[in-house]
Amino acid sequence: MTASEAAYCVHCGRPSPGGADHPECHNPRTALEPPRYCTFCARRLVVQVSPLGWTARCSRHGDTASG
Repeated sequence: MTASEAAYCVHCGRPSPGGADHPECHNPRTALEPPRYCTFCARRLVVQVSPLGWTARCSRHGDTASG
């Protein structure tokens, strides 16, 4: 799957066709927060935050890390 096929918001898990952002979920307060939901299946992610960044894991789609 590609980013253009993403169907869910990473902060609330609600459907967002075409990866469109929800204005209430994407504001300056949430800009530095790690994702909480998988963009492809809306499953809750296992998130680990460290002083150097974060990692998030979906049981179906694998790992994502801060860059």
